[in-house]
Amino acid sequence: MTESTGGYRAPASGGPVSRLISPSLTGRWNRARLLQILYDVGPSSRAELARIAEVTKTTIGSIVQPMLDAGILIEQEPRPSSVAGGKPARPLWFSAAGRPIVAVHLGPGAVRSALITPTGEIQSHHAGRFSGDRDAQSRIADVVVSCIETVLPVDGRRPLGIGVAVSGMVDTSAGRIVEVSLAPRMSGLDLGPLLSDRLGIPVHIDLHPRAQALGDRWFGLGRQVSSFASVYCGEAIGAGFVIDGAVHRGPAGAGGEVGHTTVDAGGEICRCGRRGCWETIATHRWLREQASELGLPHARTMTVGPLAQLVTTGLPAAEHLLSAFARNIAVGLANIQQTIAPGMFIMHGDVVRGGERLRAEIERYLVLGIPARPGASPTVSFASSGDDMTLLGAAGLVLSQSLDLLT
Repeated sequence: MTESTGGYRAPASGGPVSRLISPSLTGRWNRARLLQILYDVGPSSRAELARIAEVTKTTIGSIVQPMLDAGILIEQEPRPSSVAGGKPARPLWFSAAGRPIVAVHLGPGAVRSALITPTGEIQSHHAGRFSGDRDAQSRIADVVVSCIETVLPVDGRRPLGIGVAVSGMVDTSAGRIVEVSLAPRMSGLDLGPLLSDRLGIPVHIDLHPRAQALGDRWFGLGRQVSSFASVYCGEAIGAGFVIDGAVHRGPAGAGGEVGHTTVDAGGEICRCGRRGCWETIATHRWLREQASELGLPHARTMTVGPLAQLVTTGLPAAEHLLSAFARNIAVGLANIQQTIAPGMFIMHGDVVRGGERLRAEIERYLVLGIPARPGASPTVSFASSGDDMTLLGAAGLVLSQSLDLLT
């Protein structure tokens, strides 16, 4: 086993295959696929993994042994033999005592960090704040480093890696934040190399909604679902796509900027400088403008939760606004469905505070916005409010990307 000495590591540019490949080609994607199977079905024996992955036990053995040696996986107590006899099977599962992972969610003006076990348990967490439009990049970097250092293991164990989910455009190959329209001072920050240099731990950086999608796939509503879209909707809009079990990234991580797809060529000017972006009609900014025009209380600070509360009072203007907001969200979802047909949309962010009424309205407008086709209609699901899928996804990013260090 080769031990890393730190340094920024760019994610792979290729995509995973739908099943494991030959023993001579076992590598990162085989391991990621195997990890996904375990997260999907739970503790499994080598024979069970071989059957699910449609490969030989020898292939499974060549993949799992380095992870057993590294303490990522463990063998559980033997299961009783079947009536046919034979050697008792020892299920493989993640080791809670294995090397932990540092997960970071970096947004406009705020950062969250957590120490997470390979089993997905959050052991500690911390939060910090900065000014994304006034603080220098050195100050922003200091806040991020401080948050990470606060959650590092007190026993000196070296984390497997640091996964960073950024709420903005990122270049995953360079580990650089390209642009954060809500926090201009973050734009151009070479965060990946900076963190690896200062902390001496491998760093993997990706777009927030893509990490969120990985969290959904490994730990959330996307488990055992081969294709879906994970959509964040609040101050901004972003999406991560899982297609045939693989998180779609695009060259240098360019995919997922759905908030800046055009939905109205003659629409309002977006913060990005373009006209008619989806974000101009389906974020807090639009919601507050409309609330002000309708004379709703607390319009300047309006978010989805308070709007949903106003709806319960029977206020017609609030009902009208919630329905219009659902329709505007569905416009963008319909475009995604028409393009890549994920079939399932998992919503995150402030939008989930709208509850079942908003979820049902979004789904209804989505179905109305696409041509009728044979088969099941697309569905919309809401993640739990305050969920940790982005942090868990950042941890999953480390697990799936850094395991090539074990060969």
